[in-house]
Amino acid sequence: MVTPDVAGLSRAAESLREWQVDRAPMQLHPGDLGFHWRDGAERTAADLRVWSRGERVVAIGLLDAPQLLRMAVAPDLQSDDEIIERVLTDIEAPERGVLDAGTAVVEARCGPLLAQGLLERGWEYDEPWTPLHLDLTDPVPRCGPRVETTGPDGAALWTEIHWSAFRGTTMTDADRRTAVERWQNMAASPPYADARCLTAFGEDGEAVAVAGVWSSGRGRPGLLEPIGVRPEHRGRGHGRAITLAAAAALREMGASSATVCTPSANVGAVAAYASAGFERSPDARDLRRAE
Repeated sequence: MVTPDVAGLSRAAESLREWQVDRAPMQLHPGDLGFHWRDGAERTAADLRVWSRGERVVAIGLLDAPQLLRMAVAPDLQSDDEIIERVLTDIEAPERGVLDAGTAVVEARCGPLLAQGLLERGWEYDEPWTPLHLDLTDPVPRCGPRVETTGPDGAALWTEIHWSAFRGTTMTDADRRTAVERWQNMAASPPYADARCLTAFGEDGEAVAVAGVWSSGRGRPGLLEPIGVRPEHRGRGHGRAITLAAAAALREMGASSATVCTPSANVGAVAAYASAGFERSPDARDLRRAE
């Protein structure tokens, strides 16, 4: 296991692209890496853990927060006892530099062995998440507001809507400068070469919702991350409309399907995705280690 330098980020992103498989349980996606890139390439590299066997990358972990590890394992190796045992050992040992001692959470959807190994070591199930999937073989219907692809000139508006949707507070000038800088970092990342940001506008021309869509290449699943609607515009169908627009954008980019995962407790988001035609998969549970 290593923590890569900036030069190693592209190799990690390419491995994640190759590991995306339709109808398989959702695991870490190159779009997750691209969205994390808002904090810059150096920070993103510092938050990655990459396991290799010989010259081949076999597992990748992203510290999405200091004690939150999101995992991916090569699909053909998710039942490889040697690899899973090594990953488990590194996760459990603070001196290995993955997770510190104390409370921690691991997103372990990459096959049953990793989750089972954590449970056997005393970890417990954490909050449920709902994965959803939309097949993109057929065209995606469009409805609702005008939706535009966001470029650098629209970054300030996109980040303002995103801030409002997820924080519900007013941005200061300093917040706005920081948010735009973080958007620029994301847009400069290698995964963003296969991504788009979208902004939806209501009938009065006001921006009401935003989305980020991330392809993993033609014929592979794409990811919706994030989807957000201004609080004062919720309940008017804008969530469904921006979701359909995001799925349509992924289809244009050659994605085989659109995927998204949201906390199961967010019943409004689950309902919005379902209304857009997404099929709900069984809930997935993260694993938590208490102090």
